[in-house]
Amino acid sequence: MSFIDSIKTAIGFGGDEDYDNEEYPPTNPNENYPPNAVQKDEKVNIQVTAQLQVILVKPEKFSDAKEIANHLNNKKTVVLNLEATTPDITRRIIDFLGGVAYANGGSIKPVANNTFIITPYNVGFQGDELSEQLESNGVLL
Repeated sequence: MSFIDSIKTAIGFGGDEDYDNEEYPPTNPNENYPPNAVQKDEKVNIQVTAQLQVILVKPEKFSDAKEIANHLNNKKTVVLNLEATTPDITRRIIDFLGGVAYANGGSIKPVANNTFIITPYNVGFQGDELSEQLESNGVLL
C-alpha cells in the first residue's frame, strides 16, 4: 500500500474491496423491479382522476356564476344549461364564464340551444361541426 493509498483510505476514498456491491441500487433503474411497479423516486399525478369530473349546472340568476367559476378554477369540465335564464342574464353569464375559461387557458363551446360546455386547458373537445350546424341553422348567435 502506497502513501497515497493510505491517505485515500484515511479520508474514506480507498478500500473498494471493503464495500458490498449488493447494498447499492442496480445501475439500470428498471432492473429487479416488476414492469408496472412504481419506484420510490417516481412521482404519480393523483389529480388526474379529479380533473376528469364533469359538473352539470343550471343557473337561474347571475350570482350563480361565481360557484360555476370556482369549478372552472378547480380544472373541472362544466356543462352549462341556460334554459332557465333570461336572454340578458344568459349573455352576462356567458361573458363572465368565457373570461374565466380564457384566463385558465380553457375554452367554451356551444353544444345545443342555450347549452354550453366549458373545458379546462387539459381537456380536449371534438365535434366542432355540431356548433357550426347550430350556427348555420340560426339556433346560436
